[in-house]
Amino acid sequence: MRKNFYLITILFSLTSCYTYQVKKPVDPAQDPKKNTAPTNTASPQMNSTGAAPQNLNAVQASAPVNVQEKLAPGKNVKIEVNGKSYKVIVDRWESDSLVAHPVRNAKTSLKFHKNQINSEKIAEKRFSQPIADILTVTAYTAIGVGIYLLVR
Repeated sequence: MRKNFYLITILFSLTSCYTYQVKKPVDPAQDPKKNTAPTNTASPQMNSTGAAPQNLNAVQASAPVNVQEKLAPGKNVKIEVNGKSYKVIVDRWESDSLVAHPVRNAKTSLKFHKNQINSEKIAEKRFSQPIADILTVTAYTAIGVGIYLLVR
């Protein structure tokens, strides 16, 4: 029983509240924070002729994602290059090539061309509140059980 308790305690202490999450692009048409619907500013004559106003939001949503904007210097990210996953910290951009180093090895330098990087699978390292909440509740429960066993 004690061995299992120690093992569980060690595993929870090694668990990190930080995870790599892919940032999904926000669609301006479906953003609940902004209640501004695109207004039709075309004249009535234009509407009667069948000409439809251009929706700029649709053009912005379908625009390709710029890898260089997503991978700014200093960011801790997980990228996929040619089917292989790398956890790196971005150092700089040299023309069309990304220069980065692995998270655990600052001495090694990696260089990738922007066309090799899968832009849909760029995941930033972020704090995960649900994991932190689970760890907090588990720690409080373990402390409560420990106090109960000592008093009993």
